[in-house]
Amino acid sequence: MGRGYLVEDAVERYLSELCGQPAGPHTGLLIGQSSAQRDFVVMATRTPHKQESAVASGDFLDKEWVTEHARQVSRMLPGGLCVLGVFIITESDSKDTLTTLRQLVFAVENLISSEHLWTPEDDDVTDCVTLHVNPKTRKTVCRTFDVKDPKSMAKPADWKYQSGVCSSWSMVSCCLNVDMLLPLPNDRTGTENMDVCVKEGLKAWADKIKTGFCLFDGKKLPEDTELTAGQKRNVRQKWSAQLLITPGERRQTDVIQQCGGSMSVRGTIHSRAYLHNNKPKAKLAEKLLKRDVISTVSTRVQMLLEELLTSEEESKSSRDTQLTEQFCLPRRIFCPVKATGLVCVCDYQFSDEGLCEMTDRLKEMLDIDAAEEDLDTRQEMTAELSESNIKAEATEKTAKAQEVPEPKRNNFTGKTLCTEEIHLFPAASVFTTLTSMKRKVL
Repeated sequence: MGRGYLVEDAVERYLSELCGQPAGPHTGLLIGQSSAQRDFVVMATRTPHKQESAVASGDFLDKEWVTEHARQVSRMLPGGLCVLGVFIITESDSKDTLTTLRQLVFAVENLISSEHLWTPEDDDVTDCVTLHVNPKTRKTVCRTFDVKDPKSMAKPADWKYQSGVCSSWSMVSCCLNVDMLLPLPNDRTGTENMDVCVKEGLKAWADKIKTGFCLFDGKKLPEDTELTAGQKRNVRQKWSAQLLITPGERRQTDVIQQCGGSMSVRGTIHSRAYLHNNKPKAKLAEKLLKRDVISTVSTRVQMLLEELLTSEEESKSSRDTQLTEQFCLPRRIFCPVKATGLVCVCDYQFSDEGLCEMTDRLKEMLDIDAAEEDLDTRQEMTAELSESNIKAEATEKTAKAQEVPEPKRNNFTGKTLCTEEIHLFPAASVFTTLTSMKRKVL
């Protein structure tokens, strides 16, 4: 037998409900945490229905639709939770669906990993799970694929339901001040140039996070320290962590760089990671927490840029003036997964969005029925931007083309990220003032 999967019994009830729905087949994602010995599945969520025209045409399975859903769901998972694989509910023979599931699980993993700003480590689990459920017989067939091996063949796996799979998981959390300056390209006529440039800047910042020191309750623990040692069995623990970043040596090339603008990102974020209760080590806690820090910051920056690049096509500004804009990046909102106890998923709230939009998105993306009072909005507050220098900046003339002005710092309050300033110098096109900020949804 291959890998073993301990599955929250709420997942069994959820899949049974989908089996009883007449409109099928159904596809979806399996969410949980991997470990060296076994994997833990804590929730499942179906792929949102597409337009009726696609169903009418017989195209019930759209790989791009499934993978885009997986990408957005991955952004809503805090440290320790990830998309473990995919499921399909259909009466088709398991042999016929195996090829489809294989294509899906590889496509999902490739898209999600393309957004990661860290390099996989040797102890990372590379097996992803596929599950086929027959809605009539309720028979389940579980297989795994090594997604890092393009020639990987299906391996059988043990699928076992159990109550309280993550009821005693530990949680590690921290707050981190973020202050980074991202260069923007001279050519902003295409999204590719912007994405590549911003991603390179985020990677440089992510490298500093990965080399930082992590303190647990004020102590530096050896990597092999068991976090649950000395504690009562099946008792949830909460650890407060500090992430200390050591400043590296600054080189001349780090300070002076030819670019078409810059983005200053400043603020304080809340980060957290959940740890399985199978003797988790300090090394795992530090890795998951750092990855969550990197993921939540890069997700917010990317979400902002996606909207800015869209609005840029709708309005153009003069090429002869320097433009400085300020934007609030979204704050992080947490929502408990009721069936799993205190384990939470998250969403990101822009300043012009209400909590009702958060609950709607949780329903669409994760199929969670959450009320507004269920949302934890206390961890981060919306930033307040100071616009005292905005008008003065907009009237200043651009310096010489070869010079890159140093961005001015504006004050802000609140416990969330903001793009304190986006400086854009004369180039092919420039950003415009953002009048609305809406998430791209399926």
